[in-house]
Order: sequence, then C-alpha cells, then structure tokens
Amino acid sequence: MKILVQKFGGTSVKDEESRLAAEKHIVHAVSAGYKVIVVVSAIGRLGDPYATDSLLELIGGARSYLDLREKDMLLSVGETISAAVFTNGLKKNGLTAVGLTGQDAGIVTNEEFGNAKVQRIETEHIFAHFKMNDVVVVTGFQGISESGHITTIGRGGSDTTAAFLGAAFKAESIDIFTDVSGMMTADPRLVDKAKFLEVVSYREVSNMAHEGAKVIDPRAVEIAMQSGIPLRIRSTHQPVTNTGTLVTHIESQIEHYRLVTGIAHVPNLVQFNVQASRKIQEAVFTSLAELNISVDFINIFPDHIVFTLPQTALEKAQTILNEQDAAYTLIENCAKVAIVGAGITGVPGIISNMITTLDKHNIPIYQSADSYTTVWILVAEKDLKVAVNALHTAFLQN
Repeated sequence: MKILVQKFGGTSVKDEESRLAAEKHIVHAVSAGYKVIVVVSAIGRLGDPYATDSLLELIGGARSYLDLREKDMLLSVGETISAAVFTNGLKKNGLTAVGLTGQDAGIVTNEEFGNAKVQRIETEHIFAHFKMNDVVVVTGFQGISESGHITTIGRGGSDTTAAFLGAAFKAESIDIFTDVSGMMTADPRLVDKAKFLEVVSYREVSNMAHEGAKVIDPRAVEIAMQSGIPLRIRSTHQPVTNTGTLVTHIESQIEHYRLVTGIAHVPNLVQFNVQASRKIQEAVFTSLAELNISVDFINIFPDHIVFTLPQTALEKAQTILNEQDAAYTLIENCAKVAIVGAGITGVPGIISNMITTLDKHNIPIYQSADSYTTVWILVAEKDLKVAVNALHTAFLQN
C-alpha cells in the first residue's frame, strides 16, 4: 500500500473555493495509486467563527476561567468541524473518504494539556478504514490521553500530527500545503527579491522555522528528519504538478553549494539586561519557567545576564525582577534576525560581513550569537525591514 500524507492549513480549508483547490491535490494522488491521509487544521484564522483564536475569544482569551483540560475540550472543536466539512466535500464529489477525530485515528498522547506529547499512533484504526476508502481525513492538533481526555498538541500541532502520521505509516512523502509556493530565502512581505528554494535540508528548514519563518512547525521537521521521510512545502492554489520545496537529508539532492540558505526574523521582542548575582539569576530564570515564559537569546556573565522575551511577557518579567530586587534596564520593540545556512560552518568573514553591511545602514546591533549553522543579531524593530533587505542583498544576491 502506497501512502501519502497531505496536510492543509486553515487558509487552505477556509471556504468552498479553497477546499476545492485542496481536493484537486487529493484526487491527483488517488489517481496515481496512493491512499491518502489528509490532516486538516481549523477553518480560517482569527475572525472566522471556528478558527482556534476565535474559539479562544469565546472564553476571554488569556482571562479564561477554564483549566487547561477544559480549554483543550473547546479548542479541539475547530479541527473536528473542519474534518467533517472537508470530508463532506470529498464524498459529495465522488471520493471514498472517511473523517476521523484524533481519538478515532488512534493518536494517543500524554495529559500535558495545551501542549500534549504524542506517545504512539495505533495504526490499525486508519488501516481498517483504508480497506473501504481511498482517503482518511484526520483532525490535526488533537489526540486522546490514556484515560480518555481530549488533548491538543500545541500551536503548529497540525503539522506535527501530519509528521507523526507520516512516520507511523512510512509514507512516501509528507506534503504541507499552505498559501505560499514553498520556502523562500526571506519573508516576501519584507523582501521583494526573496527567492524560491527548490531543495533545502531538514536542519536548515528547522532552523528557519525556529527563527520565525512561519511556513512549517519545526517539530514536524524534526520528526520527518528522524524518520527519513521527505517533506514538501507546497501551495494549495498552484497546479498539482507544482511540487514546491523539497525538504530532505540527502545532500546530493541539493543542486549547488550555497553559503546562506535564508534569513528569518522574529519581531515584537524586549531585551533585558539584568545586573544580578548567580543566585538571583537562577531565581529569575526559575520564576520565568514557572510562568511558562520562554527565554531566548541568552548571554550569561558572572555579574549580569542579557536575554530577550516576547513583548507580551514584559509586565510579568518586570514583576519577577522587582520581586528579586534586581537592577535592570530594558529595550522594547526589538527584532531578532537570523542568517541560516549549512554552508556557513567554519567559513571566516560571516560576522564581519554582517557588521559591515548593517553599519553602512547605520543599524545598531544590540546583541549577537552564533552556532554552526545560524548567526543571530538583535536590532531595533524600526530597523528590521532595512536590516533584512540589506543582509539578503549581501548574502543571497551575489
């Protein structure tokens, strides 16, 4: 049995026109002899009645009185509605299809509500349905705990669901359909000269996703990489013959050597510079973790620490620092810019090129860090567009 996994995001199932465009890709796969596992997200985005953020607004968002289990009960509804509506359209147009919830599909998780971890996929459930159907539509983002509670697996969870199903069923490919044609060298909304990437490595895409590229959830890339299953990032609204960006671990499939693969960014950050002893440093990080606040871009010194947080965490972080009587300064409205590329490992001159490029545009660098495949800098958000375009020109248009 040849199996493909196709995942369609919220904008790909938001209306009849989009669902029909998605259906063409499914029909093409079935006609090629595949059984298809389709994973769907909730319909649309904030403002659409069944989108995840719209459901959150029904309970007051962050001011909700529900516990995490009850919140999962609510948020799982979006994908359930989407799967039923999508399956109805497939059946209406003559495909043999069945819709399944996470529980029906055998997706078993732990009980870390709101960010549950998939423990296993009981494959016999979907295999049984493939006896009578060419297409199985599965709700993304949700599963069932051992004790029978509905769980959700975090934002980007539909990508993760697709990856886990692809791994469990040894699919030939996991296709992630979005409203863009594939991976680009930068966000085309900021960089007019951003280029389409035909082939990238798992690690490069994972790093790009971690650093702000919203095309795919990095957890899904990690799962596919561990399983050795090719990923494709494709557009729902382009022809079925357009195969998008191939994500692979096979270096020979990357057509030519490149120093830098792409430039990603994360806006809406605030930088803290805290003068504190090691004891207070430990207390600050512990308190932030207890509030589920993710600290990023960390530099630790004997007498002070520098780190960034999302702008939304500003007040909570200030409360913690004040409680510890820690002296600190902060810079609001920052953005992190990352240069990503497997080719930069061990290559001299990357940092000097960055500094020279930004200096030409009078853009201060507040902070920097690097790894084997990524270099990060922190700049003022007002300088973000100029910084990303200048670096794109310096590293990707020569």
